[in-house]
Amino acid sequence: MSSGRKTYSVYVIELSKRVWTDSQKFRDANIQFNGVKECLYVGMTSLSPNERFKKHKTGARSKKGHKISSYFVEKYGTFLRPSLYEHLNPMTRTEAVKMEEELALSLRRKGYAVWWN
Repeated sequence: MSSGRKTYSVYVIELSKRVWTDSQKFRDANIQFNGVKECLYVGMTSLSPNERFKKHKTGARSKKGHKISSYFVEKYGTFLRPSLYEHLNPMTRTEAVKMEEELALSLRRKGYAVWWN
């Protein structure tokens, strides 16, 4: 499969701030967070961001039975934040892999608490 087709997107989901109080793992990944801005999840997908969000929230599994949803989004995801990602899409798979991390780190530098895979 060619990675040159622009069929991928990055997306951002706002998480309930309960993730901060409930998860030591989330806190450990965001030691810079001061509690002012929101908690976020950044991901990439070949689906629409809306479809991917729905899969996270329903605890979707692959055909082989592997969980393909993020625990943090399934439990704490509230809604998509398109103003933080729409201007970046669409992109190739290679670009999306790189952009997922770049966007997450950029949002962290702006004061958000961020999780990505």
